[in-house]
Amino acid sequence: MDDKPKSGVETPRAVDPEAFARNLARVMEQGGKALAAYLKPRESQDFGDTRAEEMVDVFKTLNQVAEFWLSDPQRAAAAQTSLAKSYMDLWAMTVKRMAGEMPEPVKAADPKDRRFNDPDWNSNPFFDALKQAYLLTTEWAERMVQEAEGIDEHTRRKAEFYVKQISNAVSPSNFVLTNPELFRETLGSSGENLVRGMQMLTEDIEAGKGDLRIRQSDASMFEVGRNLATTPGKVVFENDLIQVIQYTPVTEKVLAVPLVIVPPWINKFYVLDLTSEKSMIKWAVEQGITVFVISWVNPDAKLAMKSFSDYMNEGVLAALDTAEKVTGEKQAHICGYCVGGTMTAVSLAYLAATGQDRIASATFLATQVDFTHAGDLKVFVDEEQLDALERRMKQVGFLDSTKMAMAFNMLRSNDLVWPYIVNNYMRGKAPFPFDLLFWNSDSTRLPAANHSFYLRNCYLENKLSAGEMVVDNVQLDLGKVKVPVYNLATREDHIAPPKSVFLGSSFFGGPVRFVLGGSGHIAGVVNPPEKKKYSFWTGGPADGEIDRWIDNAVEQKGSWWTDWLAWIKDIDRREVPARIPGEGPLKAIEDAPGRYVRVKA
Repeated sequence: MDDKPKSGVETPRAVDPEAFARNLARVMEQGGKALAAYLKPRESQDFGDTRAEEMVDVFKTLNQVAEFWLSDPQRAAAAQTSLAKSYMDLWAMTVKRMAGEMPEPVKAADPKDRRFNDPDWNSNPFFDALKQAYLLTTEWAERMVQEAEGIDEHTRRKAEFYVKQISNAVSPSNFVLTNPELFRETLGSSGENLVRGMQMLTEDIEAGKGDLRIRQSDASMFEVGRNLATTPGKVVFENDLIQVIQYTPVTEKVLAVPLVIVPPWINKFYVLDLTSEKSMIKWAVEQGITVFVISWVNPDAKLAMKSFSDYMNEGVLAALDTAEKVTGEKQAHICGYCVGGTMTAVSLAYLAATGQDRIASATFLATQVDFTHAGDLKVFVDEEQLDALERRMKQVGFLDSTKMAMAFNMLRSNDLVWPYIVNNYMRGKAPFPFDLLFWNSDSTRLPAANHSFYLRNCYLENKLSAGEMVVDNVQLDLGKVKVPVYNLATREDHIAPPKSVFLGSSFFGGPVRFVLGGSGHIAGVVNPPEKKKYSFWTGGPADGEIDRWIDNAVEQKGSWWTDWLAWIKDIDRREVPARIPGEGPLKAIEDAPGRYVRVKA
């Protein structure tokens, strides 16, 4: 006879009480080790724990929302009544279910919400009621923020972000006793899953030097230079900030004008050179382009005072110098990604202001030059938060990679944080190997002076598009940038939203081809033609509102890479014999991907 229930929690056939007790004791023991790993660095006076300051900002922000509702007793009563009515409706529905009826849910989960995929969230009345109570409560909390009057827009966005983070954290899917799948696994293994999970938690806190560094991929399966960043090439230039890699050609002829790629220094360049099947760099080389890539240093305290102008002069302009020395071409195509694109735009404006004609075309990948409609990262940027951040960076000379990585992860915590906490530390299972998430966790430090300038001048004061930014004693005006521009946004980008990238197109003084890719900030850019995974959209000039542009745009099947290649070739089709790295004026220093990219934070 089948002893598995038709619905509800699947009860294991046998639970060994002694084994369960032993494992709970092991969990407590391992938990002590995790706590010790957390506390050890905090015993040092040099440890800068920022949680207290961060929590103060959370409470201050949410308190402004609470003041609106609590300042009027009638308004507060109405808010409480609306939530109470939802709970009463849920109770009535649950009673009907327990009586054998199948009423419609009061609040259904989004079918795309993977937290509630397990059948017991719907079939078991207890877990179904728990799920709906959670959804009703979080919906009510979000509505309280949206309907609060008299608070400025930045505070509202922060409050929405904090409420979302709290809601994600307290989801019943995150706890053993309130997640049916976790409950079954814990009973079925007599708690072995919790022992394994606590061991992994200890390891990840130790790896983060007192902060939790969540493993998102099986790191043992990847190694830079072995199965990531494997496109052949040579480092042909280096200084304190960069190595410049020139890639080995695979065609007899190449386009005369070389391509210089400026990746973000917040992450490592090999996002554009993942596996050979996903490498934009490898693909570009195969199309007959001489490709140069900046590999930024992973800075330490010695580089604390490296400024934004240093990153331009010793980074972007030094890479252009390198390409010119190797190829003999006075101009280069330049391609900037994310904050690397912002720096590219700064460099273009600087070259225009100083009368230097060195650029044949500029490509921007998920790049903001105007920050009016900047993404969710803007919730971290205001005068008070920046003052606190600058004080912390001053202590050590840089922003620790763990802080930046967690900030980015929290923007999509239901995808990049909580699933891994549940899988790793409660189910006790190592994450699957995933090249993109391995790269995502391979983060870098940020020098204090450069990072402070970027946040203040871009996110806080939006000086670049306003023509008010001064770099290296030169005032910058994007309107003087007359070179052809290819400006790519991606539809689901939460870091550089399409609306922001679209608006940025209007500040350049030359022709702009605006293209909208599918997916998000990474997958929408790393979209090889062979995969045929995401479409892209093309249309007229980037004028007016982006919604109207999208309505009139034409969907193109396949990757934007092929569209970009045709655009590049239309600018200059001249060909020359292929250039071999290290055989020209600059000798090879070492093989790609070089030393800088291998330095761990």
